[in-house]
Amino acid sequence: MTTAPLVDADPSPLDEAEFAALKAEIRDYVEHEGERWTQLIEDEHRVPAELWDELRGRGYLSLAAPRSVGGRGLPFARYLELIELFSRPHASLRMIVHVSNGLWRSMLPYANEEQIDRFVKPQVAGDIRVAFTLTEPNAGTGADIKCSVTRDGDTYYLSGQKHMITFGHTADYLLLAARMEGSRGSDGTIALMVPAHGEGVQNNLMADTMGVIGTDHAHLIFDRAPVPVENRLGEEGDGLNVAVGGFLVPSRISVAMTCVGLASKALDLAVERSKQRETFGKPIATRQAISFRLAEMATDLEAARRLTLHAAETWERDPSAGAKESSMSKLFASEMLQRVTDGAMQVFGGMGFFKSPIERVYRDARAQRFEEGTYEIQKQTIARELLA
Repeated sequence: MTTAPLVDADPSPLDEAEFAALKAEIRDYVEHEGERWTQLIEDEHRVPAELWDELRGRGYLSLAAPRSVGGRGLPFARYLELIELFSRPHASLRMIVHVSNGLWRSMLPYANEEQIDRFVKPQVAGDIRVAFTLTEPNAGTGADIKCSVTRDGDTYYLSGQKHMITFGHTADYLLLAARMEGSRGSDGTIALMVPAHGEGVQNNLMADTMGVIGTDHAHLIFDRAPVPVENRLGEEGDGLNVAVGGFLVPSRISVAMTCVGLASKALDLAVERSKQRETFGKPIATRQAISFRLAEMATDLEAARRLTLHAAETWERDPSAGAKESSMSKLFASEMLQRVTDGAMQVFGGMGFFKSPIERVYRDARAQRFEEGTYEIQKQTIARELLA
């Protein structure tokens, strides 16, 4: 099977003036339209289909993919500058942009020409929705996955469960990692494009989450769900390579920059509040305890931004490397986000506990503890690289 290149063979140089205009456009979008969507999603606890349509129409779902499959072809590190902006309004808006701009990385290197036309290009264009489907209720997210397939001729039969699958309930296809029945370890894993509401698939919407309100999550039960062999990405044994190498490493870096964007929103809210809130006739911004706390928050945030960009540049130079730096950036940035949002809540005092922008940011920040792996998973990855 011929595998497609990860990026364009001859990418055009980035037009800095064009990129600056795009960045300014997105900054204006998140500060105005983005905030209106934020209020609607928080009020209705759902992500309207119209938001997907708007983001697709503006070209925001195809920023990072190569031009050869219909994307804008932005370098990864420059794309992260935009993810930082998209992370400032509602977390569900950012999630749409993040997932849509990342899933092609798993599919493209392993897809044949027919699969590129059937899955990759429509996903990049936003014509189909694909959900990354790895996590299981009773296993980790690696070589211990239990979801399994048996093969009969030109059909695989899929059995098992997946849960906490972001956009899994509204997806058209699941980019799913399973294993050949009876196999052990990563060598027996397989990656399939599974119809999300097809035969043998019980697709259940999970309960609301604390933050990232409106983003649907699915609990999926497969009872010998038939999947054509032609829907397999790569070969039998490539499943975890498709899932982890193609998506997870750059996705962790993108999540790290999400933490930076959300923290910058929290810091801006805290700075504004510190100038407005008065105690004993003076703004609390004049109190050394508050001003020093803000200074620490800003320093923490900038350190996370620089580490994240370093991880992005490392991965761009060699997509087979960067796992350690990816986990370092996600670990540090997600811990930073907790510190910064905690500090912002202290600045707001009791008012921060009421429904408000800082209360929403505080809730959304908690999701980053778990997205693309807990602190412990990141430490395990870093230690494994160090001790190899």
